[in-house]
Amino acid sequence: MRIRDVLIPIALGAVLTACGGDSREWMKLNEKYTTEDFRRDYAECSKSGKLDEDCMRGRGWVDVSSTSKAEAPKASTPPPSPKRGY
Repeated sequence: MRIRDVLIPIALGAVLTACGGDSREWMKLNEKYTTEDFRRDYAECSKSGKLDEDCMRGRGWVDVSSTSKAEAPKASTPPPSPKRGY
């Protein structure tokens, strides 16, 4: 019974910690990199407990998740016709 009392809060804490992570995706354009390169730069740019985006960009990383949203082409609609078809 005591083991369950200890394991449940630990498991709950692990789940909540995993859900609160940074969900952005980073990559380097026109440059080869490894997972270790990313982990090193991410750790060095997260010294204060929060990711410094300018630090990541300074190391050549691009935030793919915000780039794809910001640069996504907007759907264009044809201009309204000057003639009314009544």
